[in-house]
Amino acid sequence: MKRSVKLAITAACAAGATLGVGLAAAPAHADDEYRVLVVGETLGFRHSHIDETTHAIIRLGEQNGFEVDVWDPPQGRSPGQPELTLPSTPFTSAADLSEYATIIFASPVDATNNLDPARPRLLDDTELAAFQGYIRGGGGYVGLHAATDSMHTVPWYSELTGGGARFLNHPAQQTATMRVENPTHPSTSMLPSEWVRFDEWYNFTTNPRDDVHVLITLDESTYSGGSMGADHPIAWCKNFEGGRSWYEGAGHVDASWSDPVFLSHVLGGIQWTAGIVAGGGDCVTFDEVDDLLTDLGTGSVRNEKLAGDVADSIQSAEIAADSGDHAGAAAVLRQAKGKAHGMQDDRLVSKITDLIEWQAGLAS
Repeated sequence: MKRSVKLAITAACAAGATLGVGLAAAPAHADDEYRVLVVGETLGFRHSHIDETTHAIIRLGEQNGFEVDVWDPPQGRSPGQPELTLPSTPFTSAADLSEYATIIFASPVDATNNLDPARPRLLDDTELAAFQGYIRGGGGYVGLHAATDSMHTVPWYSELTGGGARFLNHPAQQTATMRVENPTHPSTSMLPSEWVRFDEWYNFTTNPRDDVHVLITLDESTYSGGSMGADHPIAWCKNFEGGRSWYEGAGHVDASWSDPVFLSHVLGGIQWTAGIVAGGGDCVTFDEVDDLLTDLGTGSVRNEKLAGDVADSIQSAEIAADSGDHAGAAAVLRQAKGKAHGMQDDRLVSKITDLIEWQAGLAS
């Protein structure tokens, strides 16, 4: 049976947790307690921050109305957290995982970056099928730091974490400037527009921008060793196959997990993927709306015509947004929303409303 982890914290720890939480948005349903799962299992290099992350999330849960289970068994030379971990894998079925509002991958490296399909990976076929069913059933996913350095041989997982982007390499740990791209999302609204941090900065195998909603970028001119150029996303989110995905590439250094601003940022990601908070466009992307229009445009000449008109407006709005004219993009999207009402699909209207909220927030 799964057990809820209850950690006795000292008064000093409690004060620190309260400080961190004070900077975050209050849960939309503060009286509704929910449960999350932290995955720290490793089959390769083990990040020292996994223990710090686990305990920090437990403290956040105690202060914000959610309970925490932990899956972090010892594997090989990785010690795990035997005093906290569940007695057996929770990845048994989508139904079993559905008790979790979101699942948090805390740098669970599995050494599959050599792309050898025979190499053991974090989740075996049965566990992966359970996880896929969970996401497709509306589950949440939070990826922290080296969550992109796991299951390299599973394309679906790389898409979940964000646009196929996987960990490639990193320079020496150093101070760099992160720039908040969407300041109205529940996980970024508490952040400074220029966020200077000391951390380990990842380069990725590809730029995920075309497939994700970028929240924060990394300014490569402020540090050495970046290889992605002028556009280096470092935190992002997306709606994926019915579920919600949120990723933050920072968090390697242990000190992150006692930093109240960083903790508030992560708390926002947990709450958003759990469906407790909303805002900032809810991680919608232009491609997401295009795909929906493609599906809706079949079946009748009328729908095809309307879908084509709306798609043209969406494309115009995306061009405006890419050029930095967010107010213009929002104006075009409002026209697209009017046309979309004629297709009588609440999902489409809702997603365009999200695009409007996102672009209007950037404009203001």
